Amino acid sequence: MSAAPLPPHTLSVAPMMDWTDRHCRAFHRTLTRRTLLYTEMVTTGAILHGDRERHLGFGGVEHPLALQLGGSDPAALAECARIAESWGYDEVNLNCGCPSDRVQSGAFGACLMGTPDVVARAVEAMRGATRLPVTVKHRIGIDDLDSYEHLTRFVGTVAAAGCETFIVHARKAWLSGLSPKENREIPPLRYEVVRQLKRDFPHLTVVLNGGILSLEAARDHLTWADGVMIGRAAYQDPFLLAAADRDVFGEDVTPPSRREAIEAFLPYVAGQLEAGQPLNRIMKHTLGLFAGQPGARHWKRTLSERGHLPGVGLDVVREALAGVPDSVLDARAGVGEAQPV
Repeated sequence: MSAAPLPPHTLSVAPMMDWTDRHCRAFHRTLTRRTLLYTEMVTTGAILHGDRERHLGFGGVEHPLALQLGGSDPAALAECARIAESWGYDEVNLNCGCPSDRVQSGAFGACLMGTPDVVARAVEAMRGATRLPVTVKHRIGIDDLDSYEHLTRFVGTVAAAGCETFIVHARKAWLSGLSPKENREIPPLRYEVVRQLKRDFPHLTVVLNGGILSLEAARDHLTWADGVMIGRAAYQDPFLLAAADRDVFGEDVTPPSRREAIEAFLPYVAGQLEAGQPLNRIMKHTLGLFAGQPGARHWKRTLSERGHLPGVGLDVVREALAGVPDSVLDARAGVGEAQPV
């Protein structure tokens, strides 16, 4: 009897502003079918008062797909959770980890870690409005609220409101003095804190985020964590996702080559071009596909220098591909025997 399929949270790609838009997600789906994908953070105000197709629209190929919300008002978050379900999302996630000034001025993001009761009320309201899983992404602490006791109080309070899945960025956040970029790099990673959290809350799903650069590292963490979320590495070197279905989810599949991934992406690109999207906006998410490989510079230069010109199309992509050696285009991710975690 075969083992039950691993849940989507086993591996996911982090929500990243200006990066994980629908073009990025469609491209990532040419590399991995099983990895859970997230939208960029979308504020409740943008959904309730803005262009919903722009903020919420996605293609069916993107499933499994989670919507990350930014907000703190329980009623607004509940309404957005209801809308997310009606749009066909698979999960709703509340951002309690972003430290940017803009997010803080809206009283949401990482600053919510200082008010666990507010988060609990929000989660309770969201769960009352949707049948979708409601999850929370957060840091291990903020500013001087960085003790393990504070972290467990936050998780315990929010879990009591019905949240069962916590995605934990294993760094604290400084709400003043560091930029969002610095907050992703300067506070030290403390995986041991997240590991202890899983020990103390064994009934919860604990997903580790922060500084994970390879599937091999993800597999190591999956010996104790329920899931691993990869961020910038999956964007800057997306080909690492190509072996995810086989090496992490244990599927009997052949990882796609870079050529196969781009060929699979081209019908989507053609459709978006027809809809008026500029080529560079669609293809920017593929610029790291050949990271560290011969031909990478030609690929990036061709798409960057010509992709913004009016009227350009798939011919530019073909020209960019022509400068990459066949040996790179047709190589596949690791050929060794990999066992599911």
